[in-house]
This record gives sequence, C-alpha cells and structure tokens, in this order.
Amino acid sequence: MVARPGNAGAPCELTVAIPAFNEARRIEGPLRRVATYLRAHHPASEIVLADDGSTDGTVGIVEALGSELGLPVRVLSSPVNRGKGHAVRRAMLAARGGLVLMTDADLSTPIDELARLVAAMRAGADVVIGSRKVAGAVIEEHQPLLRETMGRVFTWLARLLIVNVSDVTCGFKLFRGDAAHAVFSRVTLDDWSFDAEALFLVRQLGYTLVEVPVRWRDAAGTKVSRGRDAVRSAVGLARIRWNHARGRYALAGHPEPLAAADVDPKRAERAR
Repeated sequence: MVARPGNAGAPCELTVAIPAFNEARRIEGPLRRVATYLRAHHPASEIVLADDGSTDGTVGIVEALGSELGLPVRVLSSPVNRGKGHAVRRAMLAARGGLVLMTDADLSTPIDELARLVAAMRAGADVVIGSRKVAGAVIEEHQPLLRETMGRVFTWLARLLIVNVSDVTCGFKLFRGDAAHAVFSRVTLDDWSFDAEALFLVRQLGYTLVEVPVRWRDAAGTKVSRGRDAVRSAVGLARIRWNHARGRYALAGHPEPLAAADVDPKRAERAR
C-alpha cells in the first residue's frame, strides 16, 4: 500500500476506486487523466487501486507513479487473482470519500463523464450509474459482436431476475460513501455478476438509484473469458436469488434489507 500527497486526517470529498489486473502496459495514461481531472474539479480526492493479483508489475508502476499525481493514491494488493468483484469490493470498502466512484482501469467511460453523475447525486440520488443504453448515451466504439451479444443477454436476465436497470455492467458507478459501505459490505460474488448483486442490494436497502447517459468506448485488452465468464455470470444471478431467499444479505450491524415490494423511496427514507 502507498499513500502519496495529502493529509490523512483531512476530509476526503471523493474516492475513485479502480480494480486492476495485469494493467502494466496501459495503467499510467488513465491514472494521469483521472488525477488531472480530480485536481481541477475535486481536489480533496483520493485514488484507491485494488490490484487483483497482477503478475506483470502493475503494483510497482502505480506505486512509482503515485508521487507524481498530486493527490493521495493507495494500492491494495492481492497475492492471487480473485476476480473483478473481489477487487471492486476491497476498493469500495477502503474508500474514505463522501462520494465513491467505481471506474474501470481502461477508462472506457472517460473520467469527465463524472460531472453528469455528480449532478444527479446533488439532485438527491444515493447511487448514480452510467448507462450506455438510455437516451443521450454515446458508444464511440462498440465491443466485438459476440461480447456485445453476451452483455445484452446478461443484462436481459439481470433485469428479469435481479434489478430493472438498463445497463447492469457499465463500470462507471457513483455511490454516496455510506451507501457504498452498506452495499459492498454485503456483496458476496467475486466474478462479473457482482454488478448485478450490488444493484440488487441498492434496491433492497431502499437507496435511490438514478441512471444517466454516458460516453463509452470499447478498449482492447479485456480480461473476459467468453465461455467461462458467461457461465459464471449466469450462475451468479441464481446465487443472488438464493442468497436473498436464505437471508444472507441481512448482515449484523446493518439495517434489515427491505422486501422488494417495499422499496418505495419515501418509505425507504423513513426506514434509514
């Protein structure tokens, strides 16, 4: 772990949480862009990068770069590869910010799209997710057809079984700090289906969720294994329903999750 410039006791407005796995060849550019944007628009911010067992020197590159970025950078290292869900969970739970942005290491959604999410947060949302599928979204470069089709099928299943949002898997999501901790302290899945589990928990806890359109561009170098990850994601959706039925999400120290039929914003606000 490394912490660079900043007073550890000072208030933190925003945490940018980034999962990474074998990103040595392309992590420097995105981190510099994130840091430049934050210094200009959210100077009381930090970056938390959760490395998921990289073997290509990603951690060393980020640690060496930390002193140049002009804001605190923390690296959470894992000795083995556990999955994107595990890395995201670690970063979100380590966040100190009043707001917590989850974003992919390749910045498929440019960091300046954060302004749209922050505006929706200031209008009263607890959780704001970027969407490639609502009016106003711009896809500058599509994924290969097979991956895009897999994503559509997963989103259709997730909307049918788990949570009715237009884009479950877009990796650009903004949480209020307390919502991030409440949700990700309950997330159990380490694979790509963690997104659906997190959004399911957002609804169950009664948080107000808003979708906003974003720009998005497919970046080469995906770590998705088409067959294996497609099967795991489908199984993950079933596990979410099973976990919920068994009461696994009602963890000690947190309010009881609301039943799906009870998730009314006004009622949920009174319940918190």
